[in-house]
Amino acid sequence: MEKIKPSSAKVGFKWAIICFVISVVLTYVFQFLDMSQSAVAKIVGYIPFIAFSFLAVKEYRDQLGGYMTFGEGFIPGLLYGVFYGLMTAVFIFIYLKYLSPQILEQSIAEQKDKLAQQGLSDEQIDNALQIARKYGALLGAIGTAIVIPIIGAVLALIAAAVFKKERTVFDAEPADPAI
Repeated sequence: MEKIKPSSAKVGFKWAIICFVISVVLTYVFQFLDMSQSAVAKIVGYIPFIAFSFLAVKEYRDQLGGYMTFGEGFIPGLLYGVFYGLMTAVFIFIYLKYLSPQILEQSIAEQKDKLAQQGLSDEQIDNALQIARKYGALLGAIGTAIVIPIIGAVLALIAAAVFKKERTVFDAEPADPAI
């Protein structure tokens, strides 16, 4: 009887869902504490993303019987990043467009000051802010959908290198529970 290999997609999706739920909760906690745009909030937000990437790869190695090649370890980490990136992109769009549009307005106000400091004319600033108001939520979602999977791929490479453990000729094959 042929062994059925565990699904790397299931592992990646499971950890992406867990991280997504925690990220949404953190988003509202930071908004409630009025620290949604602070550097501390951004750094704390990345901790679960990094940790769950490593946990996804480790869980997959455990499901494979404790042994895994680098390539086998990369796939669940990459899928985790892709799934999490897509879920977060949808949330970012809904959050900025409908749930908390004041957050987008805060960002636009901060950008207005930065553009004024760069010496742009009032007309140029108004045009830029008009585009940001119209497409800001969509651009935020698209950027998230691109950047998070890229960061997830880098984390998957690191996690796969850390958890890689290839079977040697001296390691016994796992016993087949079907026999």
